[in-house]
Amino acid sequence: MDTPESTLQQSWQHNADAWIEAIRSGALASRVQVTDQAILLAIMGRQPERVLDLGCGEGWLLRALSDRGIDAVGVDGDAALVAAARAAGSSPVHVASYEALALAQVDIGRDYNVICANFALLHQDIIPLLTAMAPLLAPGGALVIQTLHPWVAATGDYQDGWREETFAGFPGQWQPMPWYMRTLSSWVNALDMAGFRLVGLQEPQHPQSAGPQSLLMTSELRGRQLGSG
Repeated sequence: MDTPESTLQQSWQHNADAWIEAIRSGALASRVQVTDQAILLAIMGRQPERVLDLGCGEGWLLRALSDRGIDAVGVDGDAALVAAARAAGSSPVHVASYEALALAQVDIGRDYNVICANFALLHQDIIPLLTAMAPLLAPGGALVIQTLHPWVAATGDYQDGWREETFAGFPGQWQPMPWYMRTLSSWVNALDMAGFRLVGLQEPQHPQSAGPQSLLMTSELRGRQLGSG
């Protein structure tokens, strides 16, 4: 029997080409207008030399960071998305599942000033993955996560649980995608259990929108101070 996690992986495999086209054509208005810039500003505000993009997809953020002189490394579980990122000039980009990363089975480098996950943490149990990211951070490093805002995504059901993205209104052939919604307190608790403390929270919003476009969290490892080991 398929689990939501396996169906999530299958949907990415099915939707890879349509996703690449949607991102590169600017079909996602919220990204073009608000959230792409939000994640870039959050990362650049840390003045990083080296960044890991966790769940990098087709690599737009890697290219944006590289254009700004940042050493950007990507990792994604879908081979087609990684191939597209590499073909567009992103390098290095690793193929690895989140399970493999959580078990430290793949060497994706270390000493990152920022590890970011931009709409890329969609499964239920994220704590092992986040815990595995901690040793990859340089002293004073930060974890930057942008995700769907739970207040907007909840649609009247504000509790943790699986939801379904149907991609209604998007051109192309899409397979519905399950994803796990968590409340704000659930996000904070997950970060805490993985050894992180929240140091910044933003709710990027377009001036003409009724609600926030995303939730953007910046966290640091507990017990670490900027510039110390």
